[in-house]
Amino acid sequence: MSWYVLVVAGAFEIAWAVGLEYSDGLSKPLPTAGTVVALVVSMLLLAKAVETLPVGTAYAVWTGIGAVGTASLGIVLFDEPAELTRVFFIGVVVVGIVGLHLSSGGH
Repeated sequence: MSWYVLVVAGAFEIAWAVGLEYSDGLSKPLPTAGTVVALVVSMLLLAKAVETLPVGTAYAVWTGIGAVGTASLGIVLFDEPAELTRVFFIGVVVVGIVGLHLSSGGH
């Protein structure tokens, strides 16, 4: 169950990171509020996950999910470059996340 909680925490990490772009430097109240809520939920879920998962593994997976999701949405939503090397290295992060999951006996 902790792995599912961690994945949801990672999704909220993506939400707050993308929210930073929409909040325009935290100057727009509604996007800023959504960003703050997503940040708090993400942290609370990460804290719940580390009750049973090793903190180093959980943190690496959490930030990895956030990095992959945010970089991917940056390409889709904000017209950031989608060069082959960039997509390749996003894939490398995905492989790292899967490797951490498998090597720690995750289900």
